Amino acid sequence: MTQQIHRAALRVPSRLGDYSLDPRVLLISALALAVGAVAAVVADALLKLIGLITNLVFYQRVATGLVAPGAGDHHWWLILAAPVLGGLIVGLMARYGSEAIRGHGMPEAIEAILRGGSKIKPRIALLKPVSAAIAIGTGGPFGAEGPIIMTGGAFGSLMAQTLSLTADERKTLLVAGAAAGMAATFNAPLASILLAVELLLFEFRPRSFVPVSIAVVVATALRWRLLGAAALFATHRALPTLTPADLLLCAAAGIVGGFVAWFATSLVYLSEDAFRKLPIHWMWWPAIGGLIIGVGGLFEPRALGVGYDVIGTLLAGHATLGLIVGILVVKTLIWSLSLGSGTSGGVLAPVFMIGAALGSVLAYVFPPVAPGFWALMSLAAVVGGVMRSPLTGVVFAMELTHQWDAVMPLVVASTVAFLLSVLVLKRSVLTEKVVRKGTHLTREYSVDPLEIFLVGEIMPGSFLGFRSGTSLAAAVQTAKAAWLAAGRQKLAEIQRLYPILDGDDHLAGVVTRQQLLSAGSRLDNPRANIDELMVNEVVVGYPDMTLRELANLMAERQVSSVPIVERMNGRRVVGVMALDQVLEARLRDVNEEHKSERVLNWLQPHRGVRP
Repeated sequence: MTQQIHRAALRVPSRLGDYSLDPRVLLISALALAVGAVAAVVADALLKLIGLITNLVFYQRVATGLVAPGAGDHHWWLILAAPVLGGLIVGLMARYGSEAIRGHGMPEAIEAILRGGSKIKPRIALLKPVSAAIAIGTGGPFGAEGPIIMTGGAFGSLMAQTLSLTADERKTLLVAGAAAGMAATFNAPLASILLAVELLLFEFRPRSFVPVSIAVVVATALRWRLLGAAALFATHRALPTLTPADLLLCAAAGIVGGFVAWFATSLVYLSEDAFRKLPIHWMWWPAIGGLIIGVGGLFEPRALGVGYDVIGTLLAGHATLGLIVGILVVKTLIWSLSLGSGTSGGVLAPVFMIGAALGSVLAYVFPPVAPGFWALMSLAAVVGGVMRSPLTGVVFAMELTHQWDAVMPLVVASTVAFLLSVLVLKRSVLTEKVVRKGTHLTREYSVDPLEIFLVGEIMPGSFLGFRSGTSLAAAVQTAKAAWLAAGRQKLAEIQRLYPILDGDDHLAGVVTRQQLLSAGSRLDNPRANIDELMVNEVVVGYPDMTLRELANLMAERQVSSVPIVERMNGRRVVGVMALDQVLEARLRDVNEEHKSERVLNWLQPHRGVRP
């Protein structure tokens, strides 16, 4: 029997909403409070540890304040030898402690999220900050934020691993710790949340956004008590009204910043490829990277270390041309080349410095707007190009300086650099390392078309079913006629699951196309009926389910076709859905993306119109 479906207008069920949220988010949010507090303490401790090692190595004194390695006069051999010694120690720690401490933190966090079930080993929480403090404190031109992100994420992951949580909940706490650590480092809460959304969470859902935001707020509040509430590089000036010409020049700064981002990113991975070809164990690579740092430090000592003081000077517009060029050339080279050695250190602070130095050079070419204006524009551009996170670049630039009136030109510079970077590079400096380990990832977020359509909108208008007690021979003959009608060119339309209905048209069971094909010798028995093949335990779907809900159900129960029944009367069959029909929504989405058509033709406005 073939049944035609007469559809009434579907109403979107009240259980569906803009977002889906489980009350367990309250538990995860409560845990995020503790994660944020720990991340703030970790950030403060790591910055003090970096300061202690820098003071001991370069100034032979016991102090924990952050100082620049190149701010004083040092013997040439100290500048040359300190980074080598630091790299050697990091290499030994990586080999005999954990290889996971190698790198700049964020790729490792991404890999733990995508491949490791958001599980980070306990020793990483100790070894990562110590190795980073040694690398940076001995002159490494890296940022503290990468190791802090990894360490904060490790504490979030460890807390989650001690409890009975899902992988997604572990991911949320890992990212909460990472974002909280970044917020505590830079006093940039909104930029940290944006970076979590743009780079680490791979989703924008309340279940993760709310706990991450809570952790960031807690970490920032504690940061104010531990390190102060002032902007890291406060500019204390108001911008004049910008002209269209100024905005065009901001776009030009974005283009230049995008090319610098492309060059620096390419150099990092050219360096990594070169180190891989060395005929020595990777344990020695950070020491070689340290030698590169030392040689660069002989040319420009202020390129060593985190460099917050230099970034502040550049953004204030007080840097000399010699310092600007030295930082732009030396910092770019020693950071890119040494990072490829697998040492421990972050990317954000060096990117800030390189971008600010680039803008300081442009300030000699572009008309003046305000002191440090072009340095700020280029900082956002290089961040947008290197990180491939344009919104994060804009907000970072504003939160670092409290230059809130620069939002429009920053959007221009960062977006243009982002566009150029995406056009010329497949991957960013943060994702290439993950991809090289065999994991493809995409950072494009869009609405899943399977969430838009309901099952009742997509399911075929008729289905073939059999009455309980139908002879097996008659059922096979009817099914074969339906198969022939579908034709070889329409294999996707061949029904593969047949409902068995009782006398009240209620679902009694199902039989599959494969079962009918395999009936074999039973067809010779005139008493054989379809009930002998019937499966009684049936997975069913409902017309008001979204296609995503149905696809998840099929995956969970490992079936490729299900009967669709009324939700109010769970036994009345209204259709049959196969995976082919579920994917039809995907096909519509593909057509919308790639099929071009002219909807209006203004030269012939009345064409095809009939009164």
